[in-house]
Amino acid sequence: MPEELDVEAMIARFQARAKAVRQRGIPPLEGPERKRFVDQARIDFLDYAIIGDATGRVEDGVLTLTVDLRPRE
Repeated sequence: MPEELDVEAMIARFQARAKAVRQRGIPPLEGPERKRFVDQARIDFLDYAIIGDATGRVEDGVLTLTVDLRPRE
């Protein structure tokens, strides 16, 4: 791991991943395979979006991500 972790760049990569999951198409799958693909895409988007919405900092070698899960007004 590099000496200095660029937390903002890491968060930006997660934002890009969330966007990519949201924009990707569904391959020609049928039945249960299609449902599994769609369900996994929802989970992937949620995971990436949560970290993409985080604010982060590194203090004493510890990465702390803060995510406000309260509903937006």
